[in-house]
Formats: sequence, C-alpha cells, structure tokens
Amino acid sequence: MTEQILNLSNKTVSNPAEYGPLRERGPLFRATIEGLESPVWFVAGFDDCKEILHDSRFIRDQSKLPGAEGPSLTDEMLTQVGMPKEYFKYFGLLGLSDGEEHTRMRNVVARAFTARRVNALRPGLEKNAADIYAALAEKKEGDLVSELGYPLTSAAICELMGVEAADVPLLQGWIMEFVSYDTERLVPAITSIVEYYKDLIARRRAEPTDDLISELAKPGGPDQDLLSDDVIIAIFMLLTSTGIAPPAHFLGQALLALLTHPEELEKLRAQPELLARRAVPELIRHATSVPTGGPLYAAEDFEFRGCPVKTGDAVIPSLVGVNHDPRQFDDPLKLDLARDLGPGVGHLSFGSGAHYCTGAALAQLETEVVINTFLLQNRTMELAVDPGELQYFDVPGKGTALGALPVRF
Repeated sequence: MTEQILNLSNKTVSNPAEYGPLRERGPLFRATIEGLESPVWFVAGFDDCKEILHDSRFIRDQSKLPGAEGPSLTDEMLTQVGMPKEYFKYFGLLGLSDGEEHTRMRNVVARAFTARRVNALRPGLEKNAADIYAALAEKKEGDLVSELGYPLTSAAICELMGVEAADVPLLQGWIMEFVSYDTERLVPAITSIVEYYKDLIARRRAEPTDDLISELAKPGGPDQDLLSDDVIIAIFMLLTSTGIAPPAHFLGQALLALLTHPEELEKLRAQPELLARRAVPELIRHATSVPTGGPLYAAEDFEFRGCPVKTGDAVIPSLVGVNHDPRQFDDPLKLDLARDLGPGVGHLSFGSGAHYCTGAALAQLETEVVINTFLLQNRTMELAVDPGELQYFDVPGKGTALGALPVRF
C-alpha cells in the first residue's frame, strides 16, 4: 500500500479552520509543507503534541541520530531561501540541541530573560508604545507591523542584550530585509548582522559594560569552554531573529483580532483587569505567533499512539492546530477574552518542556503594553482596509505572516 502524503500550503498550515479533517487522520499524519521537499509527520492535536514535546525518544539534533546523513529540515529551509552554508552554524542554536548541551546553552541564553531584566523593560516599553501611538495619531494613519511592531520589539530585545540605542534601527532594518526571504536582500542582511556582532564582541572585550554581551564575551567566565565567538554570535542571532520579527508580526495579528471582534474589545474595555490575566494568553492562543514549531526527530523505531515512527522521521508540531483543538478548548475558533485556559500556560504557542520559549515573558509583556496603549488608553484607531484586503507572506516551510496592518485614527 502506497503511503499517502498530503501537500500542505503555507496558507493551510496557518489556517486553524483547516485542521478539523486533518486531525481525523490520527495523532500523526504524513505531509510535505510548501517550501520543504522532505515529508514529515505533522501533529495537530494538543495532547499528542504535548506528549511528543516531553518524549525523550524525539530529539532536536538530527546529527545525533544513528547513521545520520543528509541535511536537516532546518538546513533545507536555509537552503531554500539561499542562505550561504557558512552561515548555517548561526541558526538553530537552542532548537537543534538536546540534553546537557541544550541545558547549558539554555542557561546562558536565559540570562537575558530573568524576571528582573524583563520587568525592568516595562517603563521603556510603555513610553515607546505611547510615543509611537502619538506619532501615528498625529499623521492620522500608519502600519502597525512596520511602524509599531518592529520598532517596539527591536528596542526591547536590543536593550536586553546591551546593543546601543543608536544601533537599534540598523538591526531592525537588517531583520526586516532577512524576513523578505528574497536571497538578494537576505544574504547582505545576514552578512551585516554577523559582521556587526563580531565587531561588538571585540569592542565589549576591550571596554566591557554591564550588559549581556560583555558578560558572554569576557575571558575566564564559567562557560568559556562553550562560548566560542561563533556560539556567542549564534546566541545573538537567536535573540535578534526570534525576538524581533515573530513578535512584531504577532502584535499585528493580536491587534487585528481585537479590531475585528468589537464585542470582545468592548468586553476588555469594560473589564481591563482581564488584560494580563486572561486576554493576553487568549490572544497568544488564538493568533498563535508562529504557526509551526521546530522539528523533532525519532531517535528509534517505535509506535506513537498507533502510528509507526521510524528512526530519523521528522515530526513538525502545528502550533496553530494544537491551539485550536476542540478536544482541548471549547469553541476553539472563537476569540473569548474571558476564557480560562486552566492551570499553567494553557496553550502551546511557546512550546512545552525543556524547549519552552525563553522569551515568553517578554512577548506577553509586549502584548499587554501595546493593547493597553493602542486600544484601552486610546480608542480612536480603526482598520484602514477591509480585513479581506490584508496581505500575508509565506515563511518557507513554516506558514504565513501578516505583512502589514494599515490603520487610521
């Protein structure tokens, strides 16, 4: 019997309404995703996905598989967008490691996201959001992705790392070029980022300051056996690439969700105490910032809930699918800002287990501040186009993202 492999477009991967019939295929189903040639197992059920994320028989580092050969899915994605191979080493630092290696690296990255560091960003985020609102309101229009999302998230992650404020627009611009996924724009942007970080590491070694960059670059630290210059650059690339573009586009999605659900927005305005406790988690579930999670690989042959998985098989979690699983959430396609997601996080937008997103608290804080500033404290903003006219772009092998959110005041 020939194995049936579905062909999923990036649009399908990002549309929660498409997952009903897909879940009926079982806990895992075989598929190829637009932008990737290799077939994978796709998981779209909440409990199925959570179990996989905690199952040690699935690993992140494909090179550790018995007899591993050929490119990983991450390498395939990078090749697809024309990334030069000499830059592959700067991608997938945490998402492609396991065990003690992952724990040590995660502990290093987590230094940027301590509760103290993240909470200290609130005043700056609030001022930045208020300034951006004032500037857009003055000109009566704006794009909430490029003129709000990117500047706000860029400033926050750069402050955490210790990048000078004057250099923030540079990194923001390079990341915006990178997510064009146009090789002619992407390669110069990545080259510029790598060269910038090489220079910054050298400057911090010569003249250290009280920031994460100086801490990682200083000689004689506890993790010096781990922290080569390439690894430090990979850490900064991780923070820059995941801390700017995904939350920038998600903020657009979250604001769009509220502007297109006026009854929920009025509920939130009447009960602002719901914002941090219920509304932000529900928006992160409903709008799911990244449609799919990083790939995992079966380290042995076994059956997962009746599905025969072979050594080396790749599994892709559909974060959109699991966050809209009717077996986990009542009326999952509905936005309900009073929804009680239960104990813990309640959704899988940030993953689960050892690879839970280190930047989750920052993403939640950014969302809270932006909604409070743009829709609660101020109430004059509305969409400038019909929602059906909004443009989305493909993220190869990952889904789609909102390209722009035009509004008027």
